[in-house]
Amino acid sequence: MKKENKDFVTYRKAHYLFTIEETFEAGIVLLGTEVKSLRDHGGSLIDNYILIKDLTPILKNAHIAPYKYGNINNHPEKRDRTLLLHKQETRRLKAKVRLKGLTLIALSIYQKRGRMKVKIGVCKGKTMHDKRRNLKEKEAKKEIKHQF
Repeated sequence: MKKENKDFVTYRKAHYLFTIEETFEAGIVLLGTEVKSLRDHGGSLIDNYILIKDLTPILKNAHIAPYKYGNINNHPEKRDRTLLLHKQETRRLKAKVRLKGLTLIALSIYQKRGRMKVKIGVCKGKTMHDKRRNLKEKEAKKEIKHQF
């Protein structure tokens, strides 16, 4: 019996705000209280982004709530968190961001085989026109579905 990956935190609005071109899986360096807080679903990925500095991807603006049973050694809520990727992947992502003007964001944080992972999206921001067109297409599909 296989266990599926369990999402602790997801960025649901990402598909509305961005066109996601490609996704990657990366490890994340967390403190013990951060892991415990995520297991209690205490986090948010709203307005997060990933910055690549000296071939080290860093997750910025990700909010992980303080662990409610923590002590004075609890973690800061919005600290920068290091992501773990292979050097080749990091170089490829850095080139895409630099040349095409794309953005890297965290789509979800989940657990896989006892390790915390981050699903990274290589994204391009949508304009209001794109968002309206997507909503019209979605409504048209829904209407066709209800006719049959």
